[in-house]
Amino acid sequence: MAKRRSKLKKSKWLVNTVLAVICLVWSIPTIGLLVSSFRPAADILQSGWWNVLPHREWQTVEQLTLPKDTDLREPIDVNGKTYTDDQLRAGITVGDERYIWENRRARLLNVQEKHWGAITNFTTQNYEAVLGGKEYKIALPDGGTKTEKGSGMGQSFWNTMAVTVPATVIPILIASFAAYAFAWLRFPGRRSIFVIIIALLVVPIQVALIPILKDYTSLGLNGTYAGIWLAHAAFGLPLITYFMYNAISQLPKDLFESAFMDGATNFTIFSRLILPLTVPALASISIFQFLWVWNDYLVSLIFLGSQPEVQVMSMKIANLVGSRGNDWHLLTAAAFISMLTPLAVFFALQKYFVRGLLGGSVKG
Repeated sequence: MAKRRSKLKKSKWLVNTVLAVICLVWSIPTIGLLVSSFRPAADILQSGWWNVLPHREWQTVEQLTLPKDTDLREPIDVNGKTYTDDQLRAGITVGDERYIWENRRARLLNVQEKHWGAITNFTTQNYEAVLGGKEYKIALPDGGTKTEKGSGMGQSFWNTMAVTVPATVIPILIASFAAYAFAWLRFPGRRSIFVIIIALLVVPIQVALIPILKDYTSLGLNGTYAGIWLAHAAFGLPLITYFMYNAISQLPKDLFESAFMDGATNFTIFSRLILPLTVPALASISIFQFLWVWNDYLVSLIFLGSQPEVQVMSMKIANLVGSRGNDWHLLTAAAFISMLTPLAVFFALQKYFVRGLLGGSVKG
């Protein structure tokens, strides 16, 4: 017994350690994203987000003004010692001090020492720029500049909601009906049709984009919400059908036989028995489908377009990169705003999540 308890303790310790490492690996980037979203653009470009934590860093304690006629091409005398211009550019450490240029043209030199400190310059301007609209400077023909404010993420947020909610409900409803039929109804070709649907899981989405786009163009569905709903529903149906089939097929057979004997129709059985009993499975697959549609970029770009009036959040965030990819302060804030809704959905349904994933895994 003692050996068995020792093995159990070791295995429990190992499991807890692995879980702690996984949580740490997932949490650190999220914390970094949150911290960066409140940092000014200059701080983000100059230092990592972890510098908000207490750490030892070089701080200027004195400034030396060298003679104006100091030749930077020759050895430079600083406090009785000579250094090259390249050394002073990179920073030269002498004992507990470091010499580094503050302004080469003005011959101004910083004398620095290491002290404990933290960069705590936080701002809400990143969120204001993202929600209220990014400012753009436009060059005018007369040589002047004009500042205009672009649209914020409000419209993109509602566009994303308009795409995600129906694109989650429609395939789950259809797949649940199909899963019930495959699990408990008998009709010709049942197994063959089920195998074909499951085989569609291995078909890449990219293969179907061009054929569907041609059909959408001829039917006038391209660029409409109906088109994107149908596309997401079609791409999500195989996985959702398979997932719901596993949950529904494990329900007790006696339950359906009793319902049929009482005169219940298939629709009554589905609405009064199947749906209430498979709430955990429905909640679990809803989380997966919601997250996939919410974070989608490719399908929305192809079938909905990137016009501002229909642009979803993933496209809006991509446009915040800037012409040179230097708008990290806006990207972090926009990314965190985009994460809030999926997190809210997950935490609202988390009590069903594990139950739904384990549903049908054990018989009896």
